[in-house]
Amino acid sequence: MVRLIFIKERKALERFLRNPSWVIVISLITSLLLGACSNEPTSKETNNTKVDTVSKETTEKKAEADVKESAQPAEAGNNSEPVAEPKQSQEELAKSLGLELVTVGRVVDGDTIVTSDGRKVRFVGVNTPESTTRHEVYGKEASDYTKSKLAGKQVWLQKDVSSTDRYGRYLRIIWMDVPTNDMDEAEIRSKMFNADLVLNGYAEPSTYPPDVKYSEFFVKFAREAREANKGLWSYGADGTTKGDLDGSSTSKSSGSYSTGSSTSSGSSSSGTDASTSAGTKSEVFQNCTELRKVYPNGVPAGHPAYQAKMDRDKDNYACEQ
Repeated sequence: MVRLIFIKERKALERFLRNPSWVIVISLITSLLLGACSNEPTSKETNNTKVDTVSKETTEKKAEADVKESAQPAEAGNNSEPVAEPKQSQEELAKSLGLELVTVGRVVDGDTIVTSDGRKVRFVGVNTPESTTRHEVYGKEASDYTKSKLAGKQVWLQKDVSSTDRYGRYLRIIWMDVPTNDMDEAEIRSKMFNADLVLNGYAEPSTYPPDVKYSEFFVKFAREAREANKGLWSYGADGTTKGDLDGSSTSKSSGSYSTGSSTSSGSSSSGTDASTSAGTKSEVFQNCTELRKVYPNGVPAGHPAYQAKMDRDKDNYACEQ
């Protein structure tokens, strides 16, 4: 009996299995079960991947922040370098050109200053009209111009050849700023005060060897100023004081254009007329000390008391103070 039942059930199972629809259903169920099993680790892997990604991004951001933080001091240092570097190079350049930085304590006249440490400095290669013990046309203007430009300022001094003149004054070129090339014409025009005076008609070129380094530039600049009738050149082709562009072969008297105590006729500071005393006997003094007892402000060329040996700066005026 049992055997018959078993045979019957087996035949029923075989018929069930031979039905295609059931095979498909069982296959789908099996696939779903397998898919569910396989999806579970995948989800875990995905979560792990997300964690790893977030961790990596956090690490990268932290590293980037550290780099920026460490770069900030370096950037600050780099930003400060351009400020210090030009100063250092300027000092080195000034040293190579033999420049000395000084402060102007006082302006004596158009072409002479006194430094804050008491040195009297005469500008090399130029001559402005007189404005102190004697007066020449445009002298006050030249003096005022130099005061406006230099009084209390820091300037650079440059020696040509001579250190001082016979009066103990320092002979120097005045630079308002350190030039990159001290023989470059553009820099001479824009940075050198000696050249500034000539270019603007406040001074004439006045060359005394061996200090001739810039003489050609000064003569060129003076011609430009004369052609434009600037400053002292507006009073005539020879200007108002002694200079390299004077037309005559002999230097003109320093009193030619003088005013005040020295008149335009060439009279001395004491009031003696040169045209009258020219025919009188010469007055001989042993030295300037003796001469100044009679003529406190000195005497011009043509005066009976004038002696060339007492005109040490060769400006046709002897024993001026």
